[in-house]
Amino acid sequence: MTKRSILITGGAGFIGSHVVRLFVNKYPDYHIYNLDKLTYAGNLKNITDIENAPNYTFIKADLVDANSINDLFNQYQFDSVIHLAAESHVDRSITNPLEFVMTNVVGTVNLLNAAKELWKGNMDGKLFYHVSTDEVYGSLHDGGFFLENTPYDPQSPYSASKASSDHFIRAYHNTYKIPVVLSNCSNNYGPNQFPEKLIPLFINNIRNNKPLPVYGKGENVRDWLYVVDHARAIDDVFHKGAIGETYNIGGFNEWTNIDLIKVICSTMDRKLGRAEGESEKLITYVTDRAGHDLRYAIDANKIMKDLGWEPSLQFEEGIDKTVDWYLNNQQWMDEVTSGDYAKYYDNMYAKR
Repeated sequence: MTKRSILITGGAGFIGSHVVRLFVNKYPDYHIYNLDKLTYAGNLKNITDIENAPNYTFIKADLVDANSINDLFNQYQFDSVIHLAAESHVDRSITNPLEFVMTNVVGTVNLLNAAKELWKGNMDGKLFYHVSTDEVYGSLHDGGFFLENTPYDPQSPYSASKASSDHFIRAYHNTYKIPVVLSNCSNNYGPNQFPEKLIPLFINNIRNNKPLPVYGKGENVRDWLYVVDHARAIDDVFHKGAIGETYNIGGFNEWTNIDLIKVICSTMDRKLGRAEGESEKLITYVTDRAGHDLRYAIDANKIMKDLGWEPSLQFEEGIDKTVDWYLNNQQWMDEVTSGDYAKYYDNMYAKR
């Protein structure tokens, strides 16, 4: 196996931590460099199990700092990038769109420029893999599914920033011949997700008998994928994906928000020994989010046919495993919701 020096950005975040863990454990001959800014969503306690692995290095840095990114590429001679770092919460993008432009667009271009300079004259064996979202395609109203060639129609500042970064990836491939692959994935769920997102938020609120805020009538539809299955798909795209291609990743697993919430409620009632239907009493309907896309649905046949990937879990099984994880890791949840998790970096790294 060829030794590689791989930069994974956002590797202390929800999806990134699962990708880092998979690559560190599965490929001992690769050296994995995990770059994360450690904002509110980046938590090194997500990956304490591999932090002392001999083929792993953590780097705290900000993608918006171009000089720092260039220095890191020169220092570590990365031959591959798996780019997951992004601001990703739609509500936050509505409040502060410029932050999303800086991280998701400028940060991506800084990485591309650093890779372009380091790899110029020799692109053999190099790869820039950009991990994106199905939200760039907009909203499905009349049935059908997002395909890899579905025209972009982003509807929020978040999805607009991701669409822009996708376009820059393809532009650098076309203009500078950087070897790239892209993937666009549906909603992820599972362990280690920051509890502003729907599933961990509702698990935590149910546990603490707090209201469950549902936008509008809860009729918005999303396709859900267990995060470990997404990490497996990223592994397959990285190693087997065709240069210049895009792969849509999804779970063939559509749920309206309200039906999803009722599954969580029922699962929590069972796990906590509550009467069936008890948690549903916490559901509270709130004013709909501005520009709320009605439906996302991914057609993942291309990655299944070309790369042999498929999801491993049905949703009910995945939710069961997810609820168990959050109930068994209440200290993680308490530290994340209080902000205490941010002290971990100082304790582990800053004093070295």
